[in-house]
Amino acid sequence: MWVFDATPLIYLAKVDRLSLARTLDGRRVLPEGVYEEVVEVGIRRGHPDARRVERAVDEGLFEVMEADDGPVTERLRRSPTLSGPDVAVLTLAHTHDGTAVMEDSHGRTVASTEGIPTRGTAYVVLLAAVEGDIGVTEARTVIDGMIDEGWYCAPDVYSKIVRRLEVTEP
Repeated sequence: MWVFDATPLIYLAKVDRLSLARTLDGRRVLPEGVYEEVVEVGIRRGHPDARRVERAVDEGLFEVMEADDGPVTERLRRSPTLSGPDVAVLTLAHTHDGTAVMEDSHGRTVASTEGIPTRGTAYVVLLAAVEGDIGVTEARTVIDGMIDEGWYCAPDVYSKIVRRLEVTEP
């Protein structure tokens, strides 16, 4: 199971490439709080990418799921820097032996402490290129487009992404 936080959804939607999530084997899930944050609040604020996420859910690309309360949830809620949706992402990933797809460095650190695997938005794009779902040039265009839309990518990480794409190119 792949449990998505808001940032990967928003930036893949901004460049109209949510379909790249199909490359991920298994269920693709949004916690209810993430859906509310990205879609419901996004639509009220007039963000076109919110409608794209809503459509992807309606079409079955993602499913919306409620995170159950339990000991992990209680531990995670004690972290003052995790939002409610972050807690839900990590809880669902932990409960269902899934992977949290998130960018937030603190959330990823907490996930590591809890033994929850994480991946970021770039992973989804790179996997699509490696699997041959998109070409290397298109993958680079997606990454550059997300950056143009405001997605933060440290220069050293960007260099690693570009190098990875170069070795993927046939």
